[in-house]
Amino acid sequence: MNQKEILTLHEMIENSSRIAVFSGAGISVPSGIPDFRSANGIYNQKDGCTYEPEEMVSHSFFFSHTADFYDFYRTKMVYEEAKPNAAHLYFAGLQEKGKKAPVITQNIDGLHQAAGSREVYELHGSIHRNICLKCHRKFDLSVVTGSKEAIPRCPHCGGLIKPDVVLYEESLDQDVIRGAVHAISKADMLIIVGTSLSVYPAASFIQYYRGNKLVLLNLSRTSA
Repeated sequence: MNQKEILTLHEMIENSSRIAVFSGAGISVPSGIPDFRSANGIYNQKDGCTYEPEEMVSHSFFFSHTADFYDFYRTKMVYEEAKPNAAHLYFAGLQEKGKKAPVITQNIDGLHQAAGSREVYELHGSIHRNICLKCHRKFDLSVVTGSKEAIPRCPHCGGLIKPDVVLYEESLDQDVIRGAVHAISKADMLIIVGTSLSVYPAASFIQYYRGNKLVLLNLSRTSA
């Protein structure tokens, strides 16, 4: 962005009262979390693995190759030490200026909440929520990262624990969808940041924006 564009963006933000933020993996790269589709992204990392990354984060792979799933998940998807960066903190700070600043994110890292954002719609779930598929007890991230076993199991019933993340072949949560669509449709400004807009149905939600202040910040061109 050049200086004129930065000043225009600043003015648009100052003159808006409800700013919806639609974020993707790119916003968390400065926090040390790689994105997916860039040259250095997870999907382009060559590590000699037998399976493609997209296959390993699928519903069917989770149940058919659970140990392999968790090996990939722990090393490639979970960054326990990651902290919010300036972008997360900036968008959270809009609340302190009296603005509504709902966040609709494709990320599962929880960094928007850690930065202080209070209205966050996690389209693809969160690594910080985990559930036993047998007794339905809920656990935090430590049940996965602290487990000495390849496959984490419920300490109460022995059931298989699954992260509350939306894998390929799974549907998005309907309540989250409704909240996200409402937040976007009611916004007077929409900022899209760090996403290739290639993952559906999440990327389709931006069509519900009805305002005239739309900003897209991304390293590469997108379909929008």
